[in-house]
Amino acid sequence: MKILAVTNMLPSPQAPALGIFVQQQIDSLKQLGLRVEVLFVDRQKGVRVYWQIAKQVHQRTVLGQADLVHVMYGGVMAERVTHALRKIPTVVTFHGSDLLGEHLSGFLRKCASTYGIRCSYKAARQADGVVVVSNQLKDKLTGVIEPSKIEVIPCGIDLERFKPFSRADCRAKLGWETDSYHVLFPSNNGNPVKRPELAEATVSALRESGVPVRLHYLRGVSNSDVPYWLNASDALLLTSLHEGSPTVVKEALACNVPIVSVDVGDVQERIEGIAGCYLANSDPVDLAAKLRLVFSGPQSITGRFRVRELSLLKVAERLQGFYKEILAKVKAK
Repeated sequence: MKILAVTNMLPSPQAPALGIFVQQQIDSLKQLGLRVEVLFVDRQKGVRVYWQIAKQVHQRTVLGQADLVHVMYGGVMAERVTHALRKIPTVVTFHGSDLLGEHLSGFLRKCASTYGIRCSYKAARQADGVVVVSNQLKDKLTGVIEPSKIEVIPCGIDLERFKPFSRADCRAKLGWETDSYHVLFPSNNGNPVKRPELAEATVSALRESGVPVRLHYLRGVSNSDVPYWLNASDALLLTSLHEGSPTVVKEALACNVPIVSVDVGDVQERIEGIAGCYLANSDPVDLAAKLRLVFSGPQSITGRFRVRELSLLKVAERLQGFYKEILAKVKAK
């Protein structure tokens, strides 16, 4: 089976963490023996690149004889590709902001976000198959497309790298104090959707209650160092306005790090029934109270078992199965 993967996100020397989940998925598919060719859409060149996709995709599919095209993010890119192709099956993956919006500041950026959402819905209708990373995103497509077109497949995680390490050793490596309560916040370069002001208010409320807390921003950290940051932390704090299936939550579970989060994306599903992990209201007092429960409880959780089925290879196997299903449906038409 030969797949053409279309993406506008891949790691680079300038942004080593950007789209690493896409690169990992591509590499995992190759491990299964699939032939995967990549068409990288460089959005740094401006919006005109999206209007050149049709020609590029046609060239790649005709010359490369691809069996299926997988667009690995929604928005304008996905709409253009699914609109251009009629004879070759297409699959689109939606990750979150491509269906939920980005809540960007400024009139033009808000317009761009709204337009991107409309393109995502159009792409979903045009595609032969749709992958969403959480049931919340599947619900967004209810009534828009046939449920049989949709498969819920979260992004996988590298369980070989994300695993429990000595907390003391990780803190020594990062130069963190040994007598503080360390809370990690995945700030994602200041994206307002992450609501850093809520995280800061939460930590302030916790500090006022007498807990010697330090807030660390997971920002500008190479992916290879993220396991050390997670394992050095007492808790992961998530305050996002919306998410799809936050990878950092699954990585924290793989490291047995406690999680306190608002009810967003698929977090409830991921942490349900795990002692030491808590959902809270979008309120600093309630979030601080849950962090205090973690502070008073065990230093680690038993969360790794929950993400065993989300290894990179197992997720790739599920994608491969979905590809076969789509190809069989198209052939039967």
